Parts: sequence; C-alpha cells; structure tokens
Amino acid sequence: MSNYRCMICGYVYSPEAGDPIYGIRPGIPFEKLPDDWACPVCGADKNEFEREN
Repeated sequence: MSNYRCMICGYVYSPEAGDPIYGIRPGIPFEKLPDDWACPVCGADKNEFEREN
C-alpha cells in the first residue's frame, strides 16, 4: 500500500496509520477511502493527492 501526499499542504496519508480524525482505521488503502474524505489538515479533496514512490 502506498502513501499519498496532499499537494496543497503536504499532509501524508499512510494506510498503515489510517486517519483517526475521520475514523479511518489502519490498513485502509487510499483508493478505498470514501469519496467525501478530505485532507484532515487543509480540507483538500482526494483528487489533490499524489501517490508517493
């Protein structure tokens, strides 16, 4: 599973950590996040994220 970085603020979504702010448990890949999920730091939409190598 890859990490994804917000191109607006630099927040990194890590599937290993999940997103406790939105109740996303660890182990959920970025592609499986709900469509209405947004960056917990700046509120950017999922389409503002880029996969990290």
